[in-house]
Amino acid sequence: MTKPARNKLVVVVGAGLGGLSAAASLRAEGFEVHVVEKNERIGGKLNYREIDGFGFDLGPSIFTLPQFFRSLWERAGRRMEDYVGLEKVSPHWRNFFEDGLVLDLHEEPDRMKAELAKLPGDPETLWRQFEAFLAYGRAQYDLVDDGYFRKGLDNVWEMLRHYGWRMIFKMDHKHSMAESIANHFEEPHLRSVFEYFIKYVGSSALDAPGYMNLMPLIQFDYGLWYVKGGMYNLARGLGRLLNDLGVEVSLNSEVASIDRSGRSVTGVTLTNGQILPADYVVCNMEVLPAYRRLLDEPPAFLEKLKKFAPACSGIVLHLGTDRVYEQLAHHNFFYSKEQHKHFDTVFKQGKLPEDPTIYLVAPTRTDPSKAPAGHDNLKILPHIPPIDPENPFAHKDYVALKERVLDKLERMGLTDLRKHIVVEDLLTPVDIERMYYSNGGSIYGVVSDWKLNQAFKAPKQSSKYRNLFFTGGSVNPGGGMPMAVLCGQKVCDRIVKREGRGARALLPAP
Repeated sequence: MTKPARNKLVVVVGAGLGGLSAAASLRAEGFEVHVVEKNERIGGKLNYREIDGFGFDLGPSIFTLPQFFRSLWERAGRRMEDYVGLEKVSPHWRNFFEDGLVLDLHEEPDRMKAELAKLPGDPETLWRQFEAFLAYGRAQYDLVDDGYFRKGLDNVWEMLRHYGWRMIFKMDHKHSMAESIANHFEEPHLRSVFEYFIKYVGSSALDAPGYMNLMPLIQFDYGLWYVKGGMYNLARGLGRLLNDLGVEVSLNSEVASIDRSGRSVTGVTLTNGQILPADYVVCNMEVLPAYRRLLDEPPAFLEKLKKFAPACSGIVLHLGTDRVYEQLAHHNFFYSKEQHKHFDTVFKQGKLPEDPTIYLVAPTRTDPSKAPAGHDNLKILPHIPPIDPENPFAHKDYVALKERVLDKLERMGLTDLRKHIVVEDLLTPVDIERMYYSNGGSIYGVVSDWKLNQAFKAPKQSSKYRNLFFTGGSVNPGGGMPMAVLCGQKVCDRIVKREGRGARALLPAP
């Protein structure tokens, strides 16, 4: 069910989650929408690969904030549950430390309190500190959600207009994320765990502002989920939604340029020479690569955008093993001995870490279909710098890091891991940049750094072209699946407002 056609055509460049969300939202508002995608399937970084009976999620592995996805279907008068199934993951994470401590994160207070009792110190004191930290994080989440998320705010001035000066006093921007964690916890293991929630946006807890401590609340208050049948089923569900709405999607169709006339864009030209005219262009390619690659903007213009530097990249190692590592949960973290050194190495020095904190996903804990019986499916991701065009790492450097990662995992309990590998697949930043045209092979879009960009991403509307909009991880509100999906909806709202009226009320489900 959509609004009557407005006789306005939108071309969406790229079928990542931000592009798909914008396409569905705009079609529900009555626009004609055509999505063009250079790859063979929709989803962008939400991608998959099947090798010898193992099903690997190449990109996102965690589903959070289901309300931001649900609102997309509601805009079209439909129910997300008719397209995508979810199941809760418990525990949320399992945390492994070099000293042998294993600590789970649970949504249920009683189970979380029992986990904290494993730590040195008085259990009641630790629980009070934990509750106080969540209360602080919840206040930060509610404040950010009220404007930045819900209203789609794009810069400091929009924030001030919405919040007034109370923002200055209530939003924690005077401290770094790590400093505010240290103010709440003396216990070093808990400091490491909560600092690494910054993984959601691929940044450093030493540089991100304190209000980024809202991120634990997306799990503790709203749950952590898995998409039934595999994460890529979210993309399949969105594809069915677009089909039901009558959105045209062209795969294997790469855009060579965004065409323009003065301060307006007029459509796109594909690499095969086909011209697609448009009243609006919504670009799901990251902002800096789009201005460079599709608009050929001069260096002086691009220099103004340097603050939107890429977030981290990673090597993504997919392993199939002929044994099951029973000690693993669905989501696992293996911590660096010196996490602040790890942050400094990756984000300040731009070097490959000697002792990285490692994220490891074992999806068969929730979905046994992702590996043959008696086998394990492991996705391993350490964060590393994006590609430096002036001084890129060689492939052998990434392979050497992979070996250090395997050494660390074997040392921390995955005994004889190398001996049990039957399938191996490795993605490097070079592969990520080639596959998705992400800036420097970034996984999470734009870095969250208070000094560099006040943790803002690029704005949704081009500063140079009136009818060019951007969506996805490099655009406010930022990286991660729920933020990309929310971004697409807020792009739609801005286009509708530009057309002369507010976004329509939600339609009832058919």
